[in-house]
Amino acid sequence: MDEIKIYNKKDFSEAISNKNVPLVDVRTPNEFNGGKIAHAKNIDVMSPDFVDKIKELDKEKTTYIYCRSGNRSQKAARVMVDLGFKEVIDLEGGYMNW
Repeated sequence: MDEIKIYNKKDFSEAISNKNVPLVDVRTPNEFNGGKIAHAKNIDVMSPDFVDKIKELDKEKTTYIYCRSGNRSQKAARVMVDLGFKEVIDLEGGYMNW
């Protein structure tokens, strides 16, 4: 699964310093509203419309994702790769590690 990479906090932070990269928080809206990484878009992986919303993103761009601890973002990353995303970068340890 070379399309999915896991970055540590430092590498993830440097990669998303360019505010034009797609950054997706896959937690619930409630979790998202409680604190998020700047410029993140909330697309809840547990929501029935997750696939429809994630398809709106550019599959050719490297997409950065995170959840609370890393479990849900791994599920989301697999779905995204199955949908044709070229590269998905997951934050190691999720938002708890941020």
